[in-house]
Amino acid sequence: MSNTIDFDERTAKAVEAMYLTPDVVAQRAEVIKALAPKPGEHLLDIGAGPGLLAYDLARLAGENGRVLGIDTSEPMVKMARTRCAALPQAEFEVGDAVKLAGVEGAFDAAVSTQVYEYVADMDGALKALHRVLRPGGRALILDTDWDSIVWHASDRRLMQRVLTCWDDHLADPHLPATLAVKLRRAGFTLMRMDVVPMVSLGYQPHSYASGMMHGILGFVRANGERHGLSADEIQAWYDDQLYLAERGEFFFSLNRYMFLAVKQV
Repeated sequence: MSNTIDFDERTAKAVEAMYLTPDVVAQRAEVIKALAPKPGEHLLDIGAGPGLLAYDLARLAGENGRVLGIDTSEPMVKMARTRCAALPQAEFEVGDAVKLAGVEGAFDAAVSTQVYEYVADMDGALKALHRVLRPGGRALILDTDWDSIVWHASDRRLMQRVLTCWDDHLADPHLPATLAVKLRRAGFTLMRMDVVPMVSLGYQPHSYASGMMHGILGFVRANGERHGLSADEIQAWYDDQLYLAERGEFFFSLNRYMFLAVKQV
């Protein structure tokens, strides 16, 4: 990654707000349904963020279970600890997806949503994931392929230039296209793959699309020059989205891909 996003306290709060939108709440329900956590299980949340998913998992695992959430961002870990303070079975620590701590076979299942697309060493990350799962343990991975985006704009060429710049914040903006092969190579058996669409027909301030629009604006303002994007062009892109929203012509669609795999026995 040449231009990672710094998940400081301000960014952590913005991520939390986006994760509380109805779109992402519905996505979280799909993740939990697919993972099917059971009481007493030991679960690993890789890239736990503000702890929303870990909170639900901890309640489902119960007092005899355990949930460990890791994140590279200290503000995120602090936020997750606060959210789950009343759940002693949930703990959080600063950690790296490629260097997972813990003994071999420590977890019954692991989940990672919107994380691995930021990881440059995916072979190393999946090797670490394989190590910490018990034989037959479940791994659920959800990531975005940014080739799937459909985002209406008056100037389609400008929209593409903005999105090309946005790709820079990821190690692999198209990870789902190759993830099945990587999982098999790491010793997993793929059980299912589902598409989780994020769609906004019309603009809603409290939505995933709105959160992405503001997040992209900030990133492209800071990094657009290397793609030949001027400040005026970036502002024109943003203003066009507001104009389309006012006219009832806003449209945003993006696919996330959910993979459920098991560690081969």
